[in-house]
Amino acid sequence: MTDRTPATSPRAPRVRRSDVPVEAAPGLIRIGTRGSALAVAQSTTVAEEVSIATGLEAVLVIVTTRGDVSQAPLAQLGGTGVFVSALRDALLDGACDLAVHSLKDLPTGACPGIEIGAIPVRADARDALCARDGLTLAELPEGARVGTGSPRRAAQLLARRSDLDVVDLRGNVDTRLGRVGADLDAVVLACAGLDRLGREAAITERFPLDEAPAAPGQGALAIEVRSEDASRAPYAAALAALDDAESRASALAERAVLATLEAGCAAPVGATAQVVGARLVLRAEVSSLDGTQRLVAEETLPWAAAAAGAAGAGAAAAAGNGAAAAVLETPQRLGETVARRLFEMGAARIAPLGGADPETTSPATTRPETTNRGGSR
Repeated sequence: MTDRTPATSPRAPRVRRSDVPVEAAPGLIRIGTRGSALAVAQSTTVAEEVSIATGLEAVLVIVTTRGDVSQAPLAQLGGTGVFVSALRDALLDGACDLAVHSLKDLPTGACPGIEIGAIPVRADARDALCARDGLTLAELPEGARVGTGSPRRAAQLLARRSDLDVVDLRGNVDTRLGRVGADLDAVVLACAGLDRLGREAAITERFPLDEAPAAPGQGALAIEVRSEDASRAPYAAALAALDDAESRASALAERAVLATLEAGCAAPVGATAQVVGARLVLRAEVSSLDGTQRLVAEETLPWAAAAAGAAGAGAAAAAGNGAAAAVLETPQRLGETVARRLFEMGAARIAPLGGADPETTSPATTRPETTNRGGSR
C-alpha cells in the first residue's frame, strides 16, 4: 500500500540545523544544543518529537559552551556546569525556546527563570568499557592503562582492579575511542552516548549498575524552558509529549542525593533509581577517591503510576494538583533520605562533600562495602 501522507503533514517531523542565530518566528520552535556529534544526535531526536507533537518546524540552534573549547579537566573548569551556562544564557536571552542537556551535566541548584520542563524516556544508564581486542575489565592485563575523566569511574575501577593505571581523559567520543589500542588499553564511557551515536560495537562490557552505579541522571536528557513559557502553547504540548514519568522520578531521586550531599564533580558519587511495582527504589554509593572505601545506602518509597499520569509532564502539571505534587515530592524526599543515611555512615569522611562538616558528623564506622538498606514510608 502506498503511503499517501503529505510531506507537510503535522505527523512528519520537520527539523533543520542552524550554526548561526535564528530569529523567533510563527510556526517555529528553536531548540538550543551543543554542537558535538552526541549533543546533535540526541537533540535531533528531541526536535523530531517536538515537531510531531506541535506540527511546527523545529530548528536546532548550535551554541558553543566553554566545556566544548577547553581540554582542561572538568574540575579545573568548574565542573559539569561548563557545558550548561551558555545554553541557559541563550534561553534567557531569547536566542532559543527550549534547551537540551544531558541531565548529568546540569548543576543541582535552581536557575532563576528556567525550569526542567521534561525528562524523556531514559537510555541505558550504565557505564561501558571500550577495550582493545574485545577485552572485559577482568581480562585486562595487570597494570593496564584505562582512561576516564570521572573521579567516580576512576574510584570504581580501582575498587575492582587496584592494579590499573587510571589516566585522566577529555575529548569527544571519537577522540577517546581513538586512544584505545594507541596509548590506552581501554576507556570508560556512558553506554547511552555510544548507543545514541551508533557506536555500540565499541563496547566490550556494560558494567552492572549494582557494581558500578552511574552518575546521577546518566542516560537521561533534560529539556529546559523559560518558566514563563512552561505552560504556554506550543511549549506545553511539546513538553507533555517528551516527558516520561518514570524517567523523571528516577532521575530526580538520584539528583536529590547529589544535591543533599553537595557533591561536586570531584566527588565519587553514584546513584541508581528505578520504579519497581508501586515503589521507587534508590541505591546510592559514596567512594573514596582511591576506591579503597565504599559506602552504600538503599531506600524505597511508594510511587503510584496513576498519580504520575495525573501529574503529566513537568511544566504542564497543574498547580495545586495533589497527585502531581506527591509525584514530584517523592523523588526529592527519597534522595534526601538516602543522602542522610550516607552521611550517618561517614560519607563526608571518605569523600570531598560539602553537605556536612566531617567534624560534626555523627560517629560512624567507615569500611569498604558497608551497606544500609531501609524501607522508609
